[in-house]
Amino acid sequence: MTRQDTRTAMTASFWNAEGGEVWVRSQDLLDRLNAPIGEAVVARADPGPGKRVLDVGCGAGATTLDMARRLGPAGSCVGVDVSGPLLNLARQRAEAQDLPQAQFIEADAQDHAFEAGAFDAILSRFGVMFFPDPDAAFANLRRALKPGGALVFACWRGPAENPLSQIPLQVAAPLLSEPPPPPGDGPGRFAFADPDRVRGVLDRSGWRDIAITPLDAPMPLSFDELMVLSLELGSLGPILRREDEATRARVTDAVAERLRDEVRDGVVPMTGACWLVTAVG
Repeated sequence: MTRQDTRTAMTASFWNAEGGEVWVRSQDLLDRLNAPIGEAVVARADPGPGKRVLDVGCGAGATTLDMARRLGPAGSCVGVDVSGPLLNLARQRAEAQDLPQAQFIEADAQDHAFEAGAFDAILSRFGVMFFPDPDAAFANLRRALKPGGALVFACWRGPAENPLSQIPLQVAAPLLSEPPPPPGDGPGRFAFADPDRVRGVLDRSGWRDIAITPLDAPMPLSFDELMVLSLELGSLGPILRREDEATRARVTDAVAERLRDEVRDGVVPMTGACWLVTAVG
């Protein structure tokens, strides 16, 4: 197995075990925080009623369901994700909302054999930063798109513009048995923080008319919600779950003490700093 194959397997393993289950438990919080970003992506990608759309890294299906409502019963939105637990929740939500035109595939979009030219548009809300080989992934997605179809996705800008994401790691680092890896250009939340890298990936994989613009969204939350985000859902979560109980307690206390400084009138006024990326296949 190559290093790339190993990283892909580790990602799928994580999202089908503890990673997926943690996100399922916190999906209401995640959907609320990410709603402004998802709405911007879906509105830009919407090809009109009766069309067919692919949602990459759909998770529990919030953007898939939103697009499916727009497309109507004659259209369809297909969500693809590697996480069985999140897709199970997505299917339950689609059934509860009577949206049979929302469909879901458990697969890796990097190499899944999509039907060529099957989709009128492709969208993603924070689902494209985890490909081990982004050039191959976006070439595969372009083949799945009809000629002239739109690609629209949101990805995070850098840690400096999303400072609350780094505070828990910075506080925890001296207390952990091994230091957390620094953010880089490998698969992960900030993999597409550099717009030049994003443009290069899309250009090499055959996309044209590439546009990358800032997208900022208010994401206010409570202190307790920030603690969940910091200790369970962020990049510190998997690291912390490997530590012993005493270490987890020390890290929790230290992170809580630091994050209380971010509360203003009972609310943490967080802003999500992202890129909105569009291209044509």
